[in-house]
Amino acid sequence: MQTIPPPSRDTALRKLHAFLPKAGQNYARLRNFDLPGHPHVSGLSPYLRHRLITEAEVLAAVLGRTPLREAEKFVQEVFWRTYWKGWLEMRPSVWSDYLRDLNGVLNRVQTESGLRRGWEAACRGETGIEGFDGWAHELIETGYLHNHARMWFASIWIFTLELPWELGADFFLRHLLDGDPASNTLGWRWVGGLQTVGKTYLARPDNIARYTEGRVQPTGLAETAPPLPAGPTPPRLAPPSSDSWQTSPATGLLITEDDLSPDFLLEAGVQPQATAALLGHTGRSPLKIAPMVEAFTLGAAADMGRRLGDRLGALSEPATNAAEIVAWAKEAGLTQVVMPYAPVGPAATQATEAARLLADEGVALYRTLRPYDAAAWPHATHGFFRFKEKIPTLIDTLGLRVAA
Repeated sequence: MQTIPPPSRDTALRKLHAFLPKAGQNYARLRNFDLPGHPHVSGLSPYLRHRLITEAEVLAAVLGRTPLREAEKFVQEVFWRTYWKGWLEMRPSVWSDYLRDLNGVLNRVQTESGLRRGWEAACRGETGIEGFDGWAHELIETGYLHNHARMWFASIWIFTLELPWELGADFFLRHLLDGDPASNTLGWRWVGGLQTVGKTYLARPDNIARYTEGRVQPTGLAETAPPLPAGPTPPRLAPPSSDSWQTSPATGLLITEDDLSPDFLLEAGVQPQATAALLGHTGRSPLKIAPMVEAFTLGAAADMGRRLGDRLGALSEPATNAAEIVAWAKEAGLTQVVMPYAPVGPAATQATEAARLLADEGVALYRTLRPYDAAAWPHATHGFFRFKEKIPTLIDTLGLRVAA
């Protein structure tokens, strides 16, 4: 039976409160164990991915209770997702190249029967590989996998089953409640030796047995992980900046599933007379998105509407394409639309199209960076370890109170 956690900010806050006592040494020591119920991780990733709760809030809560030296591993995990987003923001062609190559291998699936059989067996969890099949079922049934299991799964997909990595990344994006274009795409690239060129991740039976406490002991796994053929890394672009919007009574607020906490814009003076949600979750894949992903996304957007209430003005039904946003803006009589900046991915693609269509109607769309992203993304220039050195400075810049 498929079950999803309630897609609400209140649920996220309860999970955060329950996790706080474990965010220090307990997390550092036990975070890599993939055990039933996932007792040693926070379970916050679906909420952070949609920003029902923000990274700054989570970091503030953890560091207000636990010194950085003890909570360092958890803090780094929060910043990993930030780093991936910043890295991809400055190299957006990696995402568009992935989409192009995914369509190519999906075309191959239609004509290569062996590839189709292998892909279908992997997605259904019918490969006969212990652990892998269970993780496939867990993902389909819950919309979640432990991070260590994701690494093992991707490695087996690429090096044991010898399936195209793009199909595996797509399988994840179609089913993960926390499916994020940056973290997912770049994580799969890293396993295959494309992200850090030549550096791959090999799933080893002894490692899997250790970190599942003997629950999973697979056989027949690949013993080597030769890097996938890699093209040149695209040149780094400048990090994005915020647009400047004007105070106007004819202002609309546009929300995407990437940031369902627009409070920072309301506090900055945006007073929308109307609000719309442009949800791009169906753009995660050319294939059908798992019903749980759609249910969680729609539920999270509805939770935002209930939570912020009359601060949003007239709240419309969620839109699924840019043309619907143009119709909404014209009906509401808007002269400008303000939105939280959407990072590279389906929502950003739709927002760009909406900006073009709105401009044709004389309506400006302004995209505003959250201060957290504006501070962190410019440091995602190279590998994570260089980014990691900036974490103490970022904590100071963001004004987070740190326990002694």
